[in-house]
Amino acid sequence: MAAVFGTLLAGTTPALVHPHVFAEARLDVVLSPDHKTIAGLRHLWRFDELFSSTVLMEFDKNSDLKLDDAELKEVANTIKTSLAEYNYFQMVTLDGKDIKMKAPAEIVASFDNNQLIVLFEDQPQEPIKLKGKIDLGVYDPTFYTAIDFTDDANMSVKDLPASCARAVVRPDPDTAIAQNQKTLTEAFFNDPTGTDMSKIFATKLELNCRTEG
Repeated sequence: MAAVFGTLLAGTTPALVHPHVFAEARLDVVLSPDHKTIAGLRHLWRFDELFSSTVLMEFDKNSDLKLDDAELKEVANTIKTSLAEYNYFQMVTLDGKDIKMKAPAEIVASFDNNQLIVLFEDQPQEPIKLKGKIDLGVYDPTFYTAIDFTDDANMSVKDLPASCARAVVRPDPDTAIAQNQKTLTEAFFNDPTGTDMSKIFATKLELNCRTEG
């Protein structure tokens, strides 16, 4: 994620195929009051201690070994600006077609047990009807950051109607590569700017909804 967090990590080298930053994630899908559409997505990312300590050193302007509210606000604003180019690492599709999302109103940064925590919520430009196949996930197109849902329960949707089936899909890397050999080129693996093809490795919350009636 060098292109994204370059402003956070002074002197970061270009991203290679393997990740340099690790985060545990939680995704909560927010339904409309009538439970017929997806109204929003809530994200929580908990970053590894090494990256978190780097952020602390970079933004601790008064050198008190902690980040005060103003410093955390600067972290959050930097992340928001950096991630905007990458749709905030979100993958949202309906029957294979990308769904446009509004930018989050704000990103909140905090520290807990020496780890950076990032929180934000956003909404689709138009509510997503619960019909067809909806895929929701998080991925870094540069491969610099590995954002992992360590437990299936960390991809949650409350009050999902009976007309929808929920599944967490964890692609096998070898299978994903085999199925996409024609589009996975040497240039892709050596491109530090990243491509959307990295989404084929992303863990997804898959909702399959049938039309009632």
